[in-house]
Amino acid sequence: MNKPATVGSMADCTEILADLVRRPSVNPMGRALSGPEYLEGRVTEYLLNRLSKVGITAVRQHVSPGRENVVAVLPATRSGSPVLLWDVHQDTVPVDGMTIEPFSPAIKNGQLFGRGACDVKGGMASMVAALEDLSTFEARHASVVFVASVNEEFGFSGAKAFTTLLQMCGRESDKVAEELVRSVLSDLPDMVVVAEPTSLHLVTQHKGAVRWRMTIHGQACHSSYPEKGLNAIYSASRVALVLESLAQELSLRHSSHPCGAPTLSVGTIHGGMGVNLVPDRVVLEIDRRLIPGEDPLISRQEVIDYISAHCPTAVIDHEEPFLASAGLSNEGVGAAAAAASLQEAVKKAGIHFVEEVARYGTNACVYAAAGLPCVVFGPGSISQAHTADEWIDLREVEQATEILKNLVG
Repeated sequence: MNKPATVGSMADCTEILADLVRRPSVNPMGRALSGPEYLEGRVTEYLLNRLSKVGITAVRQHVSPGRENVVAVLPATRSGSPVLLWDVHQDTVPVDGMTIEPFSPAIKNGQLFGRGACDVKGGMASMVAALEDLSTFEARHASVVFVASVNEEFGFSGAKAFTTLLQMCGRESDKVAEELVRSVLSDLPDMVVVAEPTSLHLVTQHKGAVRWRMTIHGQACHSSYPEKGLNAIYSASRVALVLESLAQELSLRHSSHPCGAPTLSVGTIHGGMGVNLVPDRVVLEIDRRLIPGEDPLISRQEVIDYISAHCPTAVIDHEEPFLASAGLSNEGVGAAAAAASLQEAVKKAGIHFVEEVARYGTNACVYAAAGLPCVVFGPGSISQAHTADEWIDLREVEQATEILKNLVG
């Protein structure tokens, strides 16, 4: 028989989670920021050290300067067993406006507070604790490939790099990680579990997104002679109102879809050098959310064409998307089987099974695009993600650990 989970498993989860929160891994979100709180390196080192100490082989996969995926493997105890991929991202959103100490984890009423506690270091703690417990089991009925990916919050580049490795198209620098994965995997994984705060519900569909920057051009001059220039802020304001109009149209399209209608929003606006200068350029960042089945590039082109039709005199350059994902669909036999497997693991833990859809996006869209059956699952509520006093219920972290072990043990 397998060794049962110990009474202290929750304490282990709490310790791991607190360790992770203490290690900042803030995503600069495309901004030229540097400092001790940015990028994932501290979490990367912690995971490599912790997993290796319990005998789980873990290696790095280089993604970009200062950013490395952690790839680990826990093999099944018998040949021919299925292979599960567990993905969790290392990065968090910034800490601007937080009302608590972001990197000093505090526990109150069974909740742990800190940046990333909910999104998604609680899920990471569950996966790491499950791996550590499973490594002591006499029998494991599935192999686990664990990837702690980088840059989920701004482009999915870690998941994309790992998907390339899975398809054996990786770079020469990926060879160590590729050989480790190939030790248990001859084809693609049978199932992917992507950790996100779903309140232990199973998310089997979610929206995709396409995001890009557009630059509206004008002509600079001194503000004492504004008629000699072309104020880019005025042009950008007209473009923003046109985008608002298109957003209203989109809200009526596919409104009955479980994920909700497509959406469009302007996320940031930057322009102007000083109050005494007529600005010559303004940059907008655009977020177009897609329902599963919509094409990111076609949806982006619709926005571009709509602006051209309604602002024909505006001079606009559109950058290539820095994110383009088609979302997660629940179609296909593999997706249904993946959901059923996790459903059984949830029931075995004595927890009511709930399947739902989401309006946000996750790394699952990257794996789904590669043909892998995915389920998004983890402790914590999405309503607490990215908040000023971010927290997670430690009981859910413990329950998620048990459910993940049920998938394998």
